[in-house]
Amino acid sequence: MRRVMGVVAAAVLALALAGCGGDDGSGTAAASPGSSTAQSAPLKVGVSPVPHAEILKFVSEKLAPAAGLKLEIVEFTDYVQPNTQLQEGQLDANYFQHRPYLDDFQKSKGGKEMVFVQAVHLEPLGLYSKKIKSAAELASGATVSLPNDATNLGRGLKLLEDNGLIKLKPGAGTAATERDVAENPKNLQFKPLEAAQLPRSLEDVDAAVINGNYALEAGLKPASDALVLEKAEGNPYANGLVTVKGQENDPRIKKLAELLAGPEVKKFIEDTYQGSVIPSTT
Repeated sequence: MRRVMGVVAAAVLALALAGCGGDDGSGTAAASPGSSTAQSAPLKVGVSPVPHAEILKFVSEKLAPAAGLKLEIVEFTDYVQPNTQLQEGQLDANYFQHRPYLDDFQKSKGGKEMVFVQAVHLEPLGLYSKKIKSAAELASGATVSLPNDATNLGRGLKLLEDNGLIKLKPGAGTAATERDVAENPKNLQFKPLEAAQLPRSLEDVDAAVINGNYALEAGLKPASDALVLEKAEGNPYANGLVTVKGQENDPRIKKLAELLAGPEVKKFIEDTYQGSVIPSTT
């Protein structure tokens, strides 16, 4: 009887220990987010190919090893999946968006709350054309394509307003749409498109307002090819590092944020992009 009771007690103890260890079903104990195992794992970051992936590859190769940080870089060609996969836990962070876009995405699509950790750079929005050499040459009734996502559409319209092509209603703000155009002396026709399609639209429209990353991917040089370009001073559209709420204090996230805000990255951006991408001052 003593032997039987001893076997039962041992079995109960083994089950209790297994429960405390948090077996993940693979036969090994799952690491908690704050454990040393989790902190030594690569940080998986979703990015747009240009310039975000290029900047992050510089960090991964030149700065991260000395900081004890490992990065896994995942590239996306759209503006939705990097946030969706972050919310679903498939990514630890992403680096492709500005605060207004993040705020609008969170408001319209919901999901797990995300936080903007560190501003890194600004990609000036520009007006480009294959048919004219200056914005003043836009003819009456000319067609202009713009990004169709809520924040970048308003941003594009603001660029046109800042350069005297249209006038928006007072208070239209970053969420402005074509309905907020109060004055349109050239009777410009607006054609909102998915941001990634804008460079290709240059063959079919008179001019296009193109996001900086997609302009660079298409071989355009914003600093020299844009008819008009956004100003950096006071600009709220700096792209930065984003993670889900509660994970911003992960030592790996904090370390990456510190590296992205450092002088080495600032110099890399200035030397590589020659004014087409501008280091953030915030």
